[in-house]
Amino acid sequence: MQAYWTLVRREIGGHFYSWSGYVLVAATVFLMGLNLVILIDSFGNEPTHRPITELFCGSYPFWIIVLLAPPVVTMRTFALEKSSGTFETLMTTPVSDTSVVLAKFSGAMVVYACLWVPLIPCLWLVQKFCRDTMILDPGALAGALSGILLLGMVFMSAGCLASALTRSQTVAAIMSFCTGTSLLLLSFLAWAHSGEAGEKGRMYAQVNIVEQIQDFASGVVDTRPLVLYTTLTAFFLFFTKRVVEGRRWK
Repeated sequence: MQAYWTLVRREIGGHFYSWSGYVLVAATVFLMGLNLVILIDSFGNEPTHRPITELFCGSYPFWIIVLLAPPVVTMRTFALEKSSGTFETLMTTPVSDTSVVLAKFSGAMVVYACLWVPLIPCLWLVQKFCRDTMILDPGALAGALSGILLLGMVFMSAGCLASALTRSQTVAAIMSFCTGTSLLLLSFLAWAHSGEAGEKGRMYAQVNIVEQIQDFASGVVDTRPLVLYTTLTAFFLFFTKRVVEGRRWK
C-alpha cells in the first residue's frame, strides 16, 4: 500500500511540477468561464426553471473539456515512462502490475478532479449575480459533479490503456481522444434510433452519455449509468494491466 501511495504522489507531482499541468488548468478555467458567459448572455434577464448545472453540462465548451482533458492528462502516464527509459526501472521494483496501473489511474483521476474544482465558485457567482434567474440546486450540483467524475473515470481509463500501448505521448493522446469521441458519437446514434421499439432501441438508449450526464446534472441519479461507467472503467483498466504484464515479460 505504501508503494501505491508513493506512485500516486509521483504521478500527481509529475503534472503539477511541469508547465503542462498549469496550462491545462488555465485552459479548463477559461472554457468554464466562456461557457458561463455564453449561458448568461443567451438567457439575459429571462428566468428559467432548469438548474444551471443542467444548462452548463449541455453546452459545447463542457464537452470540449470532457473530451480534451483526459487525453492530455493520461498521455504521459505510461508513454513518458517508456520514452524516458524509466518504465523498465519501474517494472523491476517490488510493486505489482495492478498497483502500478491503479496508481497511474488514481493519480490521473486526482488531476482530473482538480480541474473541475473551479466550477463550484463559478456557478455560485452566477447564482449570486443573476438574482435567482437561474437555479443552483445543491442536489443538482452534487449530481453533476458525480456524473462528471464517473464519465471521467471511463475516459481516463481509456487514456491509460492508450498510453500503455505506445511510447509516443502524441499517439496516446490521439488514441484516447478518438475513443472518447467514439463514445460520444454513440449518443447521436442513440438519438437517430430513439423512435425504434424493441431491444435495439433500448440498447441504444443505454449508451446515450449526453442524456445521462443531463440527468445527473438535473439531480437524477440512475443506477444504469453507474453500472455502465464502472464496467467500462474496469474493462479498460483490465486491458491496461494485461498490456503492462506483457511488457514486463518481453
